[in-house]
Amino acid sequence: MAPAQRRGVAGVTLMAGDTAFRTDQLWRRVAVAAPYLWLLVFFLAPFAIILKISLADPIIAQPPFTQTFDAEGDFAGSADNFRFLLTDKLYAVTYLRSVVMAAAATILCLALGFPMAYGIARSDATTRSLLLLLIVLPFWISFLLRVYAWMGLMNNYGVINNLLMWIGIIEQPIQLMYTDFAIFVGLAYSYLPFMILPLYATLERMDLDLIEAAQDLGASRTRAFWDITWPLARPGIIAGCLLVFIPAMGEYVIPYLLGGPEALLIGRVLFDEFFVNRDWPLASAVAIVLLLLLVVPIVLLQRNQAKREEPAT
Repeated sequence: MAPAQRRGVAGVTLMAGDTAFRTDQLWRRVAVAAPYLWLLVFFLAPFAIILKISLADPIIAQPPFTQTFDAEGDFAGSADNFRFLLTDKLYAVTYLRSVVMAAAATILCLALGFPMAYGIARSDATTRSLLLLLIVLPFWISFLLRVYAWMGLMNNYGVINNLLMWIGIIEQPIQLMYTDFAIFVGLAYSYLPFMILPLYATLERMDLDLIEAAQDLGASRTRAFWDITWPLARPGIIAGCLLVFIPAMGEYVIPYLLGGPEALLIGRVLFDEFFVNRDWPLASAVAIVLLLLLVVPIVLLQRNQAKREEPAT
């Protein structure tokens, strides 16, 4: 082949390789931009709308709030709704009760879910598949029906009270329904699978040779657990705690059905402000504060995790 022809073939090959490289770079940018576009459309845009409503005032009209900007485009809103939240003790107590209840349910789910996930990860393949099926099986049943089932278990003449009276532990029914205990049990039961699954995914990939090596070097099982298993399981622990705490914080159905009308958690207050009081600006302010309570700790946690994963210099 002549030198000119070889140069031509090489040039075509180089152009084809450059085109493939550019196409690959384009698809990478699309793959990176897709999640940001999703967040923009389904998170930032609704957040902007709620923030706009929270700066308005309630009126009897459709929609039930004033315009944030006047006809000339000047800002006509105010932060009165946020000032009201800061001065009214009811909302402070409600936020605090919601945080405490969600945190307690998260801790219980972690205490129950970690040994369950560890046992599933260390079982043989057949048993593991069966146990995972049992963990996922409740998702095939309506969430509302599962909460109603707990109402049948915990009412005054339900299964639990009847069993305790039959055994002789109690002589008359004890109040289980419409208490904080009922909400706590309902939250822990409903969100326990969300703790088990990410823990299992982390523990299943863990190298057991590390624990065996630690024990060969003289470490006890407890020391090997805290020095090896627990640090390696930290990503699953963080993911599971977030998956439990975030929905439990704003839960509405469980407090309404198991806690009764006196159970004032933030999800219940948010619903009442929107649909009962028709005070959309105040309800939007409640939602904004709730979102900040959830997002700020997550951002700080992610930064702390990123610092932990940075290589030592």
